Amino acid sequence: MRFRLARTSLFAAAWLLVLAPAALAQEDDVTDNGEGFLGEVDDKIITFFSLGVVLFFTIVVILATLVQQRLDRRKDEKKASRVRQRIGW
Repeated sequence: MRFRLARTSLFAAAWLLVLAPAALAQEDDVTDNGEGFLGEVDDKIITFFSLGVVLFFTIVVILATLVQQRLDRRKDEKKASRVRQRIGW
């Protein structure tokens, strides 16, 4: 267990060192004044993006719950079938 944790930590640290130069690189002629890909962002864009994030995770949780219920139902039916075969019904 400790070996796996140490190996994972070492891999993560190495990966961060590989990605750090690209993340820290800065061009001298960049004059975007801190604007991102969308340009100047107002409250409306932030609100809709946040709403989208909330809806995305809500839908993911609902879909995962439905899949889990279906899998549990299949498992229970399989168990009941085995018990019926064993008992002879």
